Amino acid sequence: MASCLGGHFGSQEYVPVAEFYADKSVFVTGGTGFMGKVLVEKLLRSCPKIKKIYLLMRPKRGQDVASRLTELTQSPLFETLRKERPQELNKIVPIVGDITEPELGISPADQVMLCQKVSVVFHSAATVKFDEKLKLSVTINMLGTQQLVQLCHRMLELEALVHVSTAYCNCERERVEETVYAPPAHPEHVVTLVQTLPDDLVDRITPDLVGDRPNTYTFTKALAEDMLIKECGNLPVAIVRPSIVLSSLREPVKGWVDNWNGPNGIIAAVGKGVFRTMLGTGVRVADLVPVDTVINLMIVCAWRTHLRRGDGVVVYNCCTGQQNPITWQRFVKTSFKYMRKHPFSEVIWYPGGDITNNRFKHGALSLLQHRAPAALADLLAWAAGRKPMMIRVQNKLEKASACLEYFTTRQWAFADDNVKALCSALSPEDRNTFDFDVTNIDWDAYIESYVLGIRRFLFKESPDTLPKSRRILRRLHIVHILTQVAAVFFLWRFLFSRSNALRSIWRRIVDFLTRAARLLAIA
Repeated sequence: MASCLGGHFGSQEYVPVAEFYADKSVFVTGGTGFMGKVLVEKLLRSCPKIKKIYLLMRPKRGQDVASRLTELTQSPLFETLRKERPQELNKIVPIVGDITEPELGISPADQVMLCQKVSVVFHSAATVKFDEKLKLSVTINMLGTQQLVQLCHRMLELEALVHVSTAYCNCERERVEETVYAPPAHPEHVVTLVQTLPDDLVDRITPDLVGDRPNTYTFTKALAEDMLIKECGNLPVAIVRPSIVLSSLREPVKGWVDNWNGPNGIIAAVGKGVFRTMLGTGVRVADLVPVDTVINLMIVCAWRTHLRRGDGVVVYNCCTGQQNPITWQRFVKTSFKYMRKHPFSEVIWYPGGDITNNRFKHGALSLLQHRAPAALADLLAWAAGRKPMMIRVQNKLEKASACLEYFTTRQWAFADDNVKALCSALSPEDRNTFDFDVTNIDWDAYIESYVLGIRRFLFKESPDTLPKSRRILRRLHIVHILTQVAAVFFLWRFLFSRSNALRSIWRRIVDFLTRAARLLAIA
């Protein structure tokens, strides 16, 4: 049953979401990241009267911001806009800056311009690396937020500031409400520590500071929320907390993904046949959410924040576990199903494996299915004069798997009452255009598009290669079955040759079957 029933905000005349953005300018941090790109594209496509979108960008790898912007708009994500309304892309204006610099590295002239023209701010810039150094994580996730809030206080026309956090910033709690909890440490003390102590000493004390939390990412995101609450004053603020963000559900193209973060790299490796076991509890809920679902919620959040400014800071847990849960076991098994239906090119082995919460089993399987084959492959590569690489690949995969382990072995209940209330306040037209109702997700169809998205957007593999990939996979399946049969046979032979008891049992079984066959023949 759908969770959105329709309605309006009290007695106010309903203002459509797209109309709210008409003739307004928006400032986006993190606009070149995974979520930021989807946000920019959606605003341009679904809010055609939007005035300008200012993107905070820094020169990178010898590219100036103009070149980076051109590269951004040439990506497959913007294909619909390039074909149907290319003029919309001219509304994107790069602002030279850096989230790690004082005043965000924005020039005084650009600061003045932003403060005069911007009505809505989306703050999605963050370091999402789980194992990031604490100093950089504090600089980006905390001080970057602080600098942005200071800039927002100077914005004359500001109607909404939407801050992107994470559902896991309170991961020490099994149930997480849509509220800002007391921080795990004093933000000011943590900032002072990382700014005054030598880097090597900060690295040594990081585990003590982070405590029970799994990484610096969730730690600094919790502190950033507290800083935001303390420093936002009367600014119109909303906080959006997505869970594990994966590829797009529908918009602007099914399955779009552009990074190897989180489960993406693991699923890609499984599809290639180089990763087969992962530590986790299969019956636990995997709180996964499509990126376009999160973006639609963010866009509507700004609309609601302006219309209900007197409500203070409102938190939205953007998750699926309460309304439309999927377990890790189902996610993994369904991924296998579609990796076999739509196999990747150059697959090394038949995709398969399992998720297990037995550490001994995981360790043994990891040795047999990951380490040993990688060592053998590298030995053969070395003998052939090629560069060995499989052990290095396995090291990276096991590191990525270890980062996910905290989340695959636990389960949370993220309350999402504010999200449901916001959904019910939308008109039917806006609910369709800016859909964030997670009950609409068909997990089977979504995971199929997710696998196809990894194939198309990460591996850059054309659909034309599918017939050949399927032929190769069929052969690998036969080899896989023969290998399993051979392994069982040789294990049996090994045990049979070394155990009198086993030989005795085997003779009894053969004798019993022989007599049974004779009786059947007589009958």
